[in-house]
Amino acid sequence: MLKVRVPPGLIHGEVEQGYGPVADAFRANFTERGEIGAAVAVYRDGEKVVDLWGGYRDGAQRLPWERDTLVNVFSTTKGVASMAIAVAHSRGLLDYDEEVATYWPEFAANGKQHVTVRQLLSHQAGLAAIDRPLDLDTLADLDLLADALAEQAPAWEPGTRHGYHGVTLGWYEGELLRRVDPSGRSLGRFFADEIAAPLGIEFHLGVPDDLDASRFATVHGYHPAEMLLHLHELPPRFVLAFLNPKSLTGRSFGNPKLLGVIGNYNRPDVRRLEIPAANGHGHARAVAAAYGAMATGGDRLGLTPATIAALTEPARPPTEGLRDQVLHVDTVFSLGYMKPFPRLRFGTSAGQAFGTPGAGGSFGFADPDAGIGFAYVMNRSGFRLWDDPREVALRQALYRGVLGDAPQVLDADRA
Repeated sequence: MLKVRVPPGLIHGEVEQGYGPVADAFRANFTERGEIGAAVAVYRDGEKVVDLWGGYRDGAQRLPWERDTLVNVFSTTKGVASMAIAVAHSRGLLDYDEEVATYWPEFAANGKQHVTVRQLLSHQAGLAAIDRPLDLDTLADLDLLADALAEQAPAWEPGTRHGYHGVTLGWYEGELLRRVDPSGRSLGRFFADEIAAPLGIEFHLGVPDDLDASRFATVHGYHPAEMLLHLHELPPRFVLAFLNPKSLTGRSFGNPKLLGVIGNYNRPDVRRLEIPAANGHGHARAVAAAYGAMATGGDRLGLTPATIAALTEPARPPTEGLRDQVLHVDTVFSLGYMKPFPRLRFGTSAGQAFGTPGAGGSFGFADPDAGIGFAYVMNRSGFRLWDDPREVALRQALYRGVLGDAPQVLDADRA
């Protein structure tokens, strides 16, 4: 794993009065927690109160992280992409409790005819893996991809279990949106038009070819086998399943095979694809601003009270419990997001928060109780499913050091 010493002069940005603890924690990430390049942003009641960035966008070449540096946020993308589905819900284009096949008839194949939108978005449809071999050309052709998605048979009876749809969730969301959008736009195009433009943010679901390549941070990842050295951080059953290409977990993250290696997401041909569950590129303030808009009622996005209520209400778990069939730990999902639960405590104690963490340590979420939109992004990949120590330090600094509110980790995890 690359180790780099970051000079204090490479840390930039500003915080509003009273938010100094977040800046202190951000600086400590570089001196104490091995940070290479990163950014953190917080919006509160619609106003930006934290906007920090620093280190190197490429640690090997010592290229500084700039204010407009873009980085892949991996599964933090899921929550951003699911905002497009929320907008569609508010416009009456879909109903969370309607069957997916109502909008996408071909989806009904192989026992999926009664899968609801809610079950699909909540990782309960059993579609974490795709059996048809995929390649980058197929991913670039949304019609071919839709055929592969529609023919897939569920891995369990939908609604009875759940399992992290680590890559496929965004593709299913994208095709569903194409079917209900009167203009037939892809998820990336819909997001650009209906969310990024109104909010004035830069976040890409599929990177345009004309963007300056020097703006992108290089993700310093690891080979999957290195996970075996971090079983004190990663669930051992998940690691063993991930490394078994025949397991549901291995198949979920390994089709196409190159998507199972973090470093491959640095490739330009992968960046330009729409993989709305795994390769969104942006900066922390964009993610925080979008979540901040949702945390304050969603008026700027045209979200209705009914949509906000659906996002903030408790999750509706599968009938056979919370054990994740892909991650092999308990998880809680709702409508494209994770919700707080004992092993992932985020936001205030009322539990209305929603968001998604990403591979390597990134995290973005909305906390309507506190009016908070939060985002942390980085380019050195850590080895936790969530609660990376760098991210937790920032979140704790905000909630304990500034807001004086709920702890963000269990007592036993604080060490």
